Amino acid sequence: MKKQLITIVGPTAVGKTELAINLANHFNTEIVSADSRQFYKELNIGTAKPTKKELESNKHHLIDNISISQEYNISQFEKDADTLINKIFLKNDYAILVGGSGLYIDAVLYGLDNIPEVDPSIRKKLNDEFEKKGIDELLSKLSDLDNESLKTIDVNNPRRVIRALEVTISTKKPYSAFLKSKNRKSKYNNIIIGLNRNRSELHEIINKRVDKMIKRGLIDEVSSLTDFKELNALNTIGYSEIFKYLSQEYSYEKAIEKIKTNSRRYAKRQLTWFNSNKSINWFIDKYDISEVIKLIETT
Repeated sequence: MKKQLITIVGPTAVGKTELAINLANHFNTEIVSADSRQFYKELNIGTAKPTKKELESNKHHLIDNISISQEYNISQFEKDADTLINKIFLKNDYAILVGGSGLYIDAVLYGLDNIPEVDPSIRKKLNDEFEKKGIDELLSKLSDLDNESLKTIDVNNPRRVIRALEVTISTKKPYSAFLKSKNRKSKYNNIIIGLNRNRSELHEIINKRVDKMIKRGLIDEVSSLTDFKELNALNTIGYSEIFKYLSQEYSYEKAIEKIKTNSRRYAKRQLTWFNSNKSINWFIDKYDISEVIKLIETT
């Protein structure tokens, strides 16, 4: 039998982890995470990591594999994920890749985009501009130069915004054009399963999950990381908003509402990214696991 990579994608909170575990149990295989924030050992509640029980139910890879103080980029991730998937294939016919980070999923499936090196002085200038004027100024500039990028990148992450701008300015070509120009032939014999819910139901699930995170102790978790809040790993939804609450920039209620709003916007960007991939087999709302298994086994 030809080895097959089962890839599970979809917006935040849609149920990707549950499906991955169920499929891993059925096919007796292992799971490789492609969530760009679950790599970090110190980030737990706010990244919605699988529970201890879920992690023990199947072998998971690339969760809790680095510290927030370590440098880890998408190129390193691609190499690590490829190595792990090929190791799994030595003993299993199937491997599972799961996550909502479109760039990281695509890096594994199709390889990294061939983006030219940029002038370091442009990056420095943009970083200086961010320090002086904040992210809104950069977003306004990116909107003028490459509005398409705003639909897919994490606009709450200054590093991603600066990356899009530096490539656009340096190459005089929109960053989004590089993302769309990749060779869409997968490196693997691959099937992609996409999960989604109707918009209102997904929003309700997201809101409830945020409330659950707060009850589980998100504020205490973020508070314990205050000394590291300038690190890129902590420029993420759920952490940025609580830091602003702790510094009294936001009220308690505003911080929670901001997390919910930013999570919903992130889900929209995720869907925009994944909807451009016509290879995805979508399962909307409730699905029968047997139908997913049948699709995999007959593809």
